[in-house]
Formats: sequence, C-alpha cells, structure tokens
Amino acid sequence: MDTTPTPEAWISDIAVEVFRLNGRLLAAGDRVVAPLGLTSARWQVLGAVALAPHPGPTAHVARAMGLTRQNVRRIVQELVAEGLLELAPNPNHRRAPLVQLTAPGQAAYAAASAAWAPRAAALAEAVDPALLASTLATLRLLRDRLQEPEEAEPA
Repeated sequence: MDTTPTPEAWISDIAVEVFRLNGRLLAAGDRVVAPLGLTSARWQVLGAVALAPHPGPTAHVARAMGLTRQNVRRIVQELVAEGLLELAPNPNHRRAPLVQLTAPGQAAYAAASAAWAPRAAALAEAVDPALLASTLATLRLLRDRLQEPEEAEPA
C-alpha cells in the first residue's frame, strides 16, 4: 500500500503550517515592535504602504496583504491619528483617498525592520538558502493561484 501523501494532502498540510506560522510570526512581531509602540498588525499595514509601488487606497493596502478592508481601514485611521500615515486626494476616486507614509511613518517602518533583522538573520542561519528560495517561490505560486478572478489587477 502506497502511503505517499497526495498533492491535495500536501497542500492541506501546507495550509495548516502556514496558519501556525502566521500565528507565531504575529506573536514574535508583536514582541519585536512593542518597544516602538507598534503591533504586528500596524507594522504589517505600514509595510504594505511602504512596499507598494505607488500610493493606493485602503482597499489596495488590504488586498496586497490579504487582509480585510474593515480591519485595514481601522488601522489606517489609527496610524493617521498618530501621524504615521496620511491620506491624500485620489484623482481616480473621490471617496477613496490614497494612503501614504509620513516622515515619522517611514522612520517607524525602518525602525521595525531594523528591529526584526537580527531575528530574521537568526532564523535564516538554520535553513539552507536554496530551501528558503524554493519555499518563497512555492508560497508565492500558491498565493497567486488562490487569487480570486475578480481580485485580479489589470496589467
């Protein structure tokens, strides 16, 4: 009897591990950025804005990180109130302003990234770089395959 897992079983196991990893990443992130007055959720939104190729509305920030619009909207409002983000007029949509980092927001994101760097380096020491590259490619492929057709961005 063949006990080799099916591809479907592998995908299910990967999904469970990603959920578990996400929980641990959030907890570790909270510990790393707490001294900066951030949470993992706030750091994640700052990162989505910082890494975006151009400013976008809250819905784009949420989509980029796989988060709900409502949660991102709440966090954006909090970060605007704290002066880490700002909302700018959107020439394409009057009611959906563009979310941008302020100078203090850029500094907060840079500080969070710097605080995370030693932890990332320690984690990376335990894994073959080729395996890390393969894992990243696989996760990106799975994420792309899970994208709903109506979520697809025009080219």
